[in-house]
Amino acid sequence: MVLEGVSGVGKSTLSRLLAKRLGAAAIHTLTNPHTCWSDLVNREIRPLPQFAFYLSGLLHASDAIRQHLGTGPVVADRYASSVTACHAAVNGVGLDQVKELIAPFRPYLVAPDATFYLIGSDHSLKERMGTKTDVKQDDTDLFGVPGRLARLRENFQAAADEDPSAITLPTDGHSPDDLADLIIKYLEDRRA
Repeated sequence: MVLEGVSGVGKSTLSRLLAKRLGAAAIHTLTNPHTCWSDLVNREIRPLPQFAFYLSGLLHASDAIRQHLGTGPVVADRYASSVTACHAAVNGVGLDQVKELIAPFRPYLVAPDATFYLIGSDHSLKERMGTKTDVKQDDTDLFGVPGRLARLRENFQAAADEDPSAITLPTDGHSPDDLADLIIKYLEDRRA
């Protein structure tokens, strides 16, 4: 399964919790060594090479997912929708342009069984950002760059609208445990 959504909506916390409860591997789209390079790439590299960097991270994550699926379930914190939605929003390019760049690689990517698009209000996002211990530039830009949050929300909604594995999950008023319960119930009901 994949957890998608804007920064601060609770993806990382929920992925760790779900992995523990399901005995699953937890994967972040930017696995090592990509994680260490992302801040530099975001500051120093122009949009197309930056996209290539994130695409290589996505392909690497897909390989890691494929490997882990051999031994059990996988929970991915971000995946293909994040690469397209975030790149388009951050660089001010059309979502269709980014989707066109990623299209030749789609057959290589492991297709998720379920993708949960987490949605939170501005108030809850600001609240969560205040407790986040690993705040990055992308996190501060969410509210600091005019229009960024709105573009990200639009892009994630467009991705969800086209995603056959999409399940939209509002997070406001729910603890991580509540959300994990909802997701596990959804998965169990689907198997029944």
